[in-house]
Amino acid sequence: MVGYAKKMYFCMKNSIKFIKKENMASKIQQIMELVPRDSVLFGQWLSSHGLDARRQYAYMKSGWLVRITKGVYKMQGATPTMMAIVSSYNTQLDKHCIVGAFTALQLRGYAHYLPMGKPKAYLFTDKTHKLPLWIVNGDWDMSVKYMTTSFLGNDLLGVEPMTIEQHELLVSSPERSILECLNLPDASSSLLDIYYVMEGLTTLRPKLVQELLESCTSLKVKRLFLYMAEKANHSWFKALDLDRVNFGTSRLMISPTGKYISKYIMTIPKELAEYE
Repeated sequence: MVGYAKKMYFCMKNSIKFIKKENMASKIQQIMELVPRDSVLFGQWLSSHGLDARRQYAYMKSGWLVRITKGVYKMQGATPTMMAIVSSYNTQLDKHCIVGAFTALQLRGYAHYLPMGKPKAYLFTDKTHKLPLWIVNGDWDMSVKYMTTSFLGNDLLGVEPMTIEQHELLVSSPERSILECLNLPDASSSLLDIYYVMEGLTTLRPKLVQELLESCTSLKVKRLFLYMAEKANHSWFKALDLDRVNFGTSRLMISPTGKYISKYIMTIPKELAEYE
């Protein structure tokens, strides 16, 4: 009788374990139906969908979740991409990290060449919502080039939704992207490369360009953009009302030596000025 009782006890114990495991599998399956498998999963988002901190720990100990950093997980076996991480950050936490500059242009097919080595992810936020360091400094499929800036205002002018491999992203339009390229810290050393991109931007929307230029607070960016657009002889350039754009009156030394462009009150690299 004692042997029978023990046998029944262990059968019940194993059944309870099986049921718990089955329930865990069912719950995590419900969660994964809400997001792509290679998403990262933020603790507060998991809590809002029925997995509190205690359950998150249990799922991690059971091997369903892998901890990336405190309060951030991925599914066992998943390899989140940079675009998946940015999408998860925005959609789960209601943030507005923008994929911009050269990355946005590449996503839209405007890049004139493929960069050597690991691709770069140019990411932007305003100064009050900085990206977590684990995103910026992590070892991902792309190296992160991150800036906080509001030189185009804080209302996401020229930012458009885009879906990449099931991930919803906020991506700068071509009109905004080229301005972001010109605002990068190392832009002055790669102006000819940026001009190559500008040459291909034949279908920019003059209304959006106008709005962006009027919102832009960087005199350098505005002058370089218009110089390049005019040099490339784009038809949309002729539709702009430059009287509504503040260019300032101070002389800009984009390059310490080079050619002075009197119309735009700036000295630019000689190779850009002489490029035909």
